[in-house]
Order: sequence, then structure tokens, then C-alpha cells
Amino acid sequence: MSSCEVRRLGRLAFAEAFALQRDLVARRQQGSIADQLLLVEHPHTITLGRNGKPQHLLASEAALRAAGIFFAETDRGGDITYHGPGQVVGYPIIDLREWKRDVAAYVRALEQVMLDVLESYGLKGVRVPGCTGVWVGDAKIGAIGVHISRWVTSHGFAFNVRTDLRYFQYIVPCGLTKPVTSLAELGIRAEVREVEDRLAQAFGRVFGREILLGEQPELTALEMAR
Repeated sequence: MSSCEVRRLGRLAFAEAFALQRDLVARRQQGSIADQLLLVEHPHTITLGRNGKPQHLLASEAALRAAGIFFAETDRGGDITYHGPGQVVGYPIIDLREWKRDVAAYVRALEQVMLDVLESYGLKGVRVPGCTGVWVGDAKIGAIGVHISRWVTSHGFAFNVRTDLRYFQYIVPCGLTKPVTSLAELGIRAEVREVEDRLAQAFGRVFGREILLGEQPELTALEMAR
């Protein structure tokens, strides 16, 4: 069974996590590292995907700055989304040539990871036809936006644990006029680290990877300098 190294990055700025992803993607394309799964919380951040519509940002840059929100355009698929404390963001860096050369299957697998975690908490998650992500009832709890270069993935998924949902007021999440929710909103008291563990284990099951889960390997100064 192939392995996947899990890196817990703690709370890290989006720009730093993006730089790390690019470095790891290049190394994975060269075959010098195994598959990776980065787990991170971001400070308040709004990102616009390459297919995103600027009109789905409902606040001015000045308003975002006043609210302490960082804004970035990025190369992932999808529209606009929010990241912040209390949300687990997963960035898989995996070579799909060693899994399935099927982008749609990859996205469905990421959804399955989050569906499995919801089930582990006794919640019924669902997919919505024609949409990407995971819902509980009519409220979205997990978003997905990916980028693939030479069959190596980056970006990934965001799963709301105890996210302050008021920050979604600044956007039309993923271009959809649907409510958002979190585990906390649904009555589940869970710590971010616990949810990270469950996401990592579900990722291993869904993708058939041996998960190397622990404190290491962490983000290193050398990687940040690249």
C-alpha cells in the first residue's frame, strides 16, 4: 500500500500554505516525496478560484481590511469561499497516476472523505446533484476546489468544525445562495485536532493509502524558504 504523509501546519497564512503546496507539488512531480496531506487552519481569508465571479464578493477591499480578512485570487477550481479559524482545510498533494487518472472521481472521493467523517459523528451528509461539496440537509458543511498539474493535485477541501459562520456574509459561498453550517452548529462539540485525525484516517481509507499521522513531518524553515 502506498503511503501518505500528513503534515499538521496549525494556523498558517494562506500565502505561506500556498507557497508550501507549490514546493511540494514540484517535489511530488519529481518523485522525490510520497503523497502528502496538509491539514491547516487559516486566519480569516477569502479566496476566489480561477472560475470565480467577482460579483460573488459582497464587500469592498476596505470592508475586508476593516474586518481583518485577507483576500486572494488563486488557481484552484471553483468559485469563492471563506477560510478561517475553526475550519479544517485539507490540501492533498497526490499523484493521480498512482490512484486514478480521473478528476471527477478524485473530487467525488474528497466528498466521500467528508461524508465518512460526518457519519462518524452520527450525521447524515449528502451530495447535491450538479454541485460540488457536502451538505447536511440544505446547508453546506464542506467545500472543494482543486488544481491538478501533470496529474499531481493541490488545493483541496474545507470542512467547517466550529467556524464563525458570520464571516460567510461577505460572499456568496461557492456561488450558491444556500446556507452554510458547521459541526458546532449541528450540536457536535469537537476539537479541530480530533476532526483532523478523522479526516486523515478517512482519507487513507478512501484513497487506499497508509497514513503516516503524527507530529512530524512538520513545516520546516527550509521548505518555507523555497
